[in-house]
Amino acid sequence: MTVDIAVLRQQLQGLDAESYADVLSERLPDTEIEVARTPTENEKLLASAQIATGPDIDETALEEPSNLELFACIYSGTEHLPLDALADRGIAVTNGSGVHGPNIAEYVLGGILAFARGFPTAWRRKERREWRAFETRELKGSTVTVVGMGAIGQAVLERLEPFGVHTIGLRNTPDKGGPADEIGALDERSRYDAFARSDYVVIATPFTETTAGLIDADALSTMPPNAVVVNIARGKIIKTDPLVHSLQRNGIRGAVLDVTDPEPLPRDHVLWDMDNVILTPHNAGFTPNYWERRADILAENVEQARDNGGFEDLHNQIL
Repeated sequence: MTVDIAVLRQQLQGLDAESYADVLSERLPDTEIEVARTPTENEKLLASAQIATGPDIDETALEEPSNLELFACIYSGTEHLPLDALADRGIAVTNGSGVHGPNIAEYVLGGILAFARGFPTAWRRKERREWRAFETRELKGSTVTVVGMGAIGQAVLERLEPFGVHTIGLRNTPDKGGPADEIGALDERSRYDAFARSDYVVIATPFTETTAGLIDADALSTMPPNAVVVNIARGKIIKTDPLVHSLQRNGIRGAVLDVTDPEPLPRDHVLWDMDNVILTPHNAGFTPNYWERRADILAENVEQARDNGGFEDLHNQIL
């Protein structure tokens, strides 16, 4: 089975398409790999290539005749893709799940430790050249709930293990288990029971119709006043106005937000000025190893397709 790959136009956190293609060529030396640098080249390669990989695919391109059999999305989330149109054309789809596990898990641990040890307070006092002690906490003995136990959620839980914390993992299918002391469902009763006992709540679940607005006023008021919320999933999973209200009134202790709603966060938004909020511009997933990990997934799937004679039972296949 011959395979050729089109690397579509893309720029990802300073990483270009050519670098992605170079890594793929190392993994798949016997595969023809071409890079699209212009919109015209994008359209041409989508029409001719058997596999396309990139952040997105234009639904109008799927209306034209093509040889495309697999779209390998570089992102973990695929809610932005025209999945119905891809399914109608019989095009398999995979995602980048697992690529972000190590780096985003480190971000989560950094955010939790920053609040436990008071680093935001220390930074503000350093800027004022103010030598004044402040109270801190220990992470040891805390309870951490991770909402979502995919590759990222499990990576977070695994890295929490040495800190002597009690972990609760929530997932749609609790029977699958995972690296947590307790595992519960994502239904309201299980969520609220976990939130009520949590010092830290990590949002690592995909954005779906079910998870949109999952962290609302009721969820936030269920958390103890010392709780910290960490969101590395999607901004719309947390309702912003109730979050701001809770932060302003000591309903919860703080928040670490790599994603927000709206996004980008407007310059005049109140969240920018809140001392109990750590904000980053949706870059928790940045890693210089992104293309290597993404290429490993695609290379494995190319070999699988060659062995099977078709694009079925692939790693990270969602369609």
